[in-house]
Amino acid sequence: MSNLVPNAFYWARSVKYHDGRLTVVEVSTIFGKSRDFWTLAVPGSDQHFMIEEFEILSRIEQPKTSFRLQAAE
Repeated sequence: MSNLVPNAFYWARSVKYHDGRLTVVEVSTIFGKSRDFWTLAVPGSDQHFMIEEFEILSRIEQPKTSFRLQAAE
């Protein structure tokens, strides 16, 4: 997938890591803003992987509506 967006989240899969299970990853620019330095970060961890090591399945979009929790009355 050549149209990755920095700091966006994606569903991805790697046969090399995570036993081939679906994983949420974020396109990270921590090592540099140039596309050559982008990595895939696993949220909630300090793990970073090369983009080529994953199959990017789809982007995770933000919800179109905001959710509000209402307290019980």
